[in-house]
Amino acid sequence: MSELRLIYGFHAVTGRLRQHAAGVKEIYLDQSRGDRRAKDLAQLAQERGVRVMMVDGARLDGMTQHARHQGIVARDESVALARDLDEVLENLNEPALLLVLDGITDPHNLGACLRVADAMGVHAVVVPKDRAVGITPTVEKVASGAAETVPFIPVTNLARTMRELKEREIWLIGADQEAERDLYSMKLDAPLAWVLGAEGEGMRRLTREHCDELARIPMLGTVESLNVSVSAGVCLSEARRQRLISGNRK
Repeated sequence: MSELRLIYGFHAVTGRLRQHAAGVKEIYLDQSRGDRRAKDLAQLAQERGVRVMMVDGARLDGMTQHARHQGIVARDESVALARDLDEVLENLNEPALLLVLDGITDPHNLGACLRVADAMGVHAVVVPKDRAVGITPTVEKVASGAAETVPFIPVTNLARTMRELKEREIWLIGADQEAERDLYSMKLDAPLAWVLGAEGEGMRRLTREHCDELARIPMLGTVESLNVSVSAGVCLSEARRQRLISGNRK
């Protein structure tokens, strides 16, 4: 059974209209906005056959509990993405490329990771159900539509899931700045999952122990670490680059 939920912010609503306009039931636009951005979104909605209602900002504040909605809110019907890893992995036409996130509690970081995952063609993002953020309106806004395109798989036991991935011959590489090898010295065109933890804390001990190998991102400047979404972008981009060269691509 489908459910209606709110999405808000120009990136999130525009991305939804472009990717799955049939799921957008109606859009509420702040009537005080007469700028080009608002007009372009209203035109896109009209082209996709979605009704736009002009309302005052106070109504949007009430709908979103005063979140930063940018004057745009949509009622949306959830898309039925794959709900488990088996469903994802059984329908691939290229070697698996997964992103495993351990202990990401900041919705902005998760949203950015989903955006990176969408850009790099990741087949699923896997997270633990506990001690981690799920899909929230803030995540959807930051993800700019990627929350509706990338399967998001919360699992009860992350260590067990990692063991199951190994049984499927998916190589698990943990991003760790203390690792001896750097990612550019590794072969990354086979089925693999990049495993990343939160900035500062990194992966939990058990998660690290279940990785087949650890790799670091070479840091040539003065900063000691990168935001998890930036790290994910670097790691996934190198994996995609190697696949393009080797021919292991869609």
